[in-house]
Amino acid sequence: MLRRTFSKLVLSAILALSGVGLAAQTYGSYTPYSIFGVGDIATPGNAYNKSMGGVGIAGRSNRFINPRNPAAVTARDSLAFMADFSLLQDNKIFRQGDLRSASNTFNISNLIISFPIWRSSAMMVGIQPYSSTGYGYGYSFADPEIIGRTGNVSYTASGRGSIYQAFIGGGVTFWKRFSLGAEFIFHFGRIEKTFLETFSNNSYNGASNGHILQLTAPAGKFGIQYEQPVGTRSSIIVGGTYKTAAQLSGEVESYRYSTGSVMTDTLYHKKGVPGNVRLASEIGAGISYNFSNRMSVEFNYTRSDWSGCGLESREGFTGNLAPGAGLSVFGPALSESYRAGFEITPNRNDIRYYFNRVSYRAGLYYKTDYFTVDGNHVNAYGITLGATLPIPPGHNGITLGMDFGQRGSIKDNMIRETYFNFSIGFNMFDIWFQKHQYQ
Repeated sequence: MLRRTFSKLVLSAILALSGVGLAAQTYGSYTPYSIFGVGDIATPGNAYNKSMGGVGIAGRSNRFINPRNPAAVTARDSLAFMADFSLLQDNKIFRQGDLRSASNTFNISNLIISFPIWRSSAMMVGIQPYSSTGYGYGYSFADPEIIGRTGNVSYTASGRGSIYQAFIGGGVTFWKRFSLGAEFIFHFGRIEKTFLETFSNNSYNGASNGHILQLTAPAGKFGIQYEQPVGTRSSIIVGGTYKTAAQLSGEVESYRYSTGSVMTDTLYHKKGVPGNVRLASEIGAGISYNFSNRMSVEFNYTRSDWSGCGLESREGFTGNLAPGAGLSVFGPALSESYRAGFEITPNRNDIRYYFNRVSYRAGLYYKTDYFTVDGNHVNAYGITLGATLPIPPGHNGITLGMDFGQRGSIKDNMIRETYFNFSIGFNMFDIWFQKHQYQ
């Protein structure tokens, strides 16, 4: 019965994810900051990771799939088949000066399956968002000299699309303490950016400008973990990850049309490759303390330098169409994050009180984005809360998570985002590789 239910859930998830080409036409996320580069980079991990502040580099659990470190895939029951499917709702309030607006989006977060290979080795396969582009804004020119000659002039900009990452990875444990893992990652997706200039006076033609980015990029990720017992019931785990830079390939289509009431003229239309543009490499380190399979505390640090990735000079990636003409100027920067998470399960084996078997989590984080706006860094910080509700048999469960935070500032005419996000994950666990004995 469990396997049939599991198969239906996985099939539904696969059918949903098969529409990622259509998802590029919807808002997977919404933020004005996603106008630059490849958009707004997603918070790493699944609902389990997100509910603990995004940690996982030094996390090892036989109850959950941990995609933050490929070496963690070996922390599992050697006979178990595991799957994780997560959804994310993103709610934001924006403020710039006296202006306010809000957005709400809903998207698939990930689908991951994991299974053993041989003895102390295992694999995982999955897909999850890498970045999302979603924005829309506009304004009218206020210069009376321009309005007096041409009539009212308005400018609007919009963008949407996503970059996904499909991955396959494996890991192996040596001497019951030292684990190594590696992943092959393939990024793919489509982003559209459109900029319109319109005139109320029909004597003048407007302009329609835009970029269509069809992007792919292969990359690799390597992980390491070492677990040191402390006494008979506790252990300390240290972990590290390194993700390689990914050279972007595919096609960048750029166009400019003159649009009027009578006819439309093509002023510029070009298709080419992204050129010397890449996704930055990332290095991460973490340490965790686990007590009696009941409590764990973890801290992570990640660092990614985007300063030499070419985003600021390649058409389609630079941000605003005419930076400096009264619009913000974007530039690449060093991205860093500091994350801490805590988990406690009062009594995993309690058969009387259900809520003693629930795993409760909390976390906090501080991060710097991979770009600057008019020379100012964009920082974000927040706290997370969550819990996994167990569903017998095995380690099946539903993970609920919340993320409260703030990004950016209202200083220097920047935009401040206040967000309240919900995540829900379905953790599925079944023994598929046990040999049945008959008498």
